[in-house]
Amino acid sequence: MSQRIDYAKQAPELVRKMMDLSAAVKNGSIEQNTLTLVDIRASQLNGCAFCLDMHVKEARIHGERDLRVHHVAIWRESLLFNARERAALAWTEAVTRLGEGGVPDAVYAEVREAFSEKEIVDLNFAVMTINAWNRLAIAFQAVPGSADKLYGLEKANLA
Repeated sequence: MSQRIDYAKQAPELVRKMMDLSAAVKNGSIEQNTLTLVDIRASQLNGCAFCLDMHVKEARIHGERDLRVHHVAIWRESLLFNARERAALAWTEAVTRLGEGGVPDAVYAEVREAFSEKEIVDLNFAVMTINAWNRLAIAFQAVPGSADKLYGLEKANLA
């Protein structure tokens, strides 16, 4: 499989703005390990192989335990996530799968218990951002692992 279009080459100014948004999200109020879980879960839901590959490698580099990464897909049944992480994963699913009813009140109540208003907004931007990246990578068939060197992901030793 090869990438359909090199979107970074065709729209460098827009990709740079997306990178700026991603950097702002990472420098926001949500801790890195939670952001990584959000990126992994949204990428799983969207079926984005490129992003899932990237964020699993990032998780390894940031010291996330392998078992927790494996359990992201089954987070509701897993005992490996705390209340804050569970609320973030529920919010990620609700915003990623946004339906006619929007985000259910029960999910909002759960996230409101675990996060401040500022953190909820930052979390929402994190979910929005990974969903946008997923849509770029899926539409143009970005090849998993093809940007490892560019992003320093070879340090994960998962090639």
